[in-house]
Amino acid sequence: MHIDIAGLPPERIVFEISPLAELGLALHALSEPGHHPGLHGWATATSAALEPDLADRLHEADFLWRNAFSDVFMPFAGVRGGDGRTGATLAEDLDILDRLDDERFVSAALEFTCASLYGTGAPSPLADAGMRTRALDMASARGPKQLAFTRQLLAAPGSVRGWVRRLFEDCDRAFFADTWRRAQVQLAADARHKTEVLRHKGVGAALGAVSAALTLDEETGRISVDKLTTGRTEATGTAAGAGLTLIPTSFGWPHLTVLHAPGWRPVIHYPVHRPELPSPASVELLQLRMEALANPMRMRICRNLARSPCTTGELADSHGITPPEVSRHLAVLKRAGLATTRRRGRYVLHSLDLTAVARLGSDFLEGVLR
Repeated sequence: MHIDIAGLPPERIVFEISPLAELGLALHALSEPGHHPGLHGWATATSAALEPDLADRLHEADFLWRNAFSDVFMPFAGVRGGDGRTGATLAEDLDILDRLDDERFVSAALEFTCASLYGTGAPSPLADAGMRTRALDMASARGPKQLAFTRQLLAAPGSVRGWVRRLFEDCDRAFFADTWRRAQVQLAADARHKTEVLRHKGVGAALGAVSAALTLDEETGRISVDKLTTGRTEATGTAAGAGLTLIPTSFGWPHLTVLHAPGWRPVIHYPVHRPELPSPASVELLQLRMEALANPMRMRICRNLARSPCTTGELADSHGITPPEVSRHLAVLKRAGLATTRRRGRYVLHSLDLTAVARLGSDFLEGVLR
């Protein structure tokens, strides 16, 4: 995924905190606790304390946040002629949501119903009969709940907007106000720190401080986001105003989300760094490791190396293949960072990197969820 920022003045790159964006990921963590094992205690206690009526309404609209993260939660990026600034409170963020025009609100709310059209700049189903029919067909395939929501949204977007706002306000009263009170201090400190890095060391350093999955090509002015998805957007010439907004979240890990809808200001929503969390493995490295272990002979060699260090000759004898064949398999494992080599006297011993192998499952999960 790429974000073009060529020609964008540095002052147009801003770090902000957003109560509404944080609420969106808090709701996601409640709906998908398996994505966020570190939040299991919070999710369990919060869910248990919800009033039945609020729990039912959250279930009714959970497709807005369960599988991913709807752009409804970042309306500041879609307001035409906006400045990319978020609200200081949830009420202010919701006021910005009210300023989002109906076409953009509907497109954002139908993002997962019509997921295959995200990023294409397809016409709004409010204005195009063909898109309206397609949106209803795709909603029907996803179940009666989404079909009913989509029908109401297309028939009376204003009533749905009011319903959504009341839902978020009730979440604030039920649990989010306390959650935000605790989280905003850390998030504000992170945003200030990243702003200082941006100011004194430049865009590349600031992006590196955000995540190892972000890199900047200084010559082309292109930000690359290491994700198992494709997409492209630009930070200049959008109807929502030129610029790039980066928002920290305490609920986000392992997700690193990028808003890249056409005409919207691009947004990078990133988890704040916690010392106990490992650095993310690149998609390329993850692919190398999965491919390395897909070979049955290399799997058997790993079994030997996991038990004790072995020489090339020992591995050849054990598996009935030639030393050059063993060397080729070892080279693949080393390139993938799964095997190490050390010399002991006149012998060269090969070992399995148990830490790297032990992280394969979590690296894979983080890679596909990022």
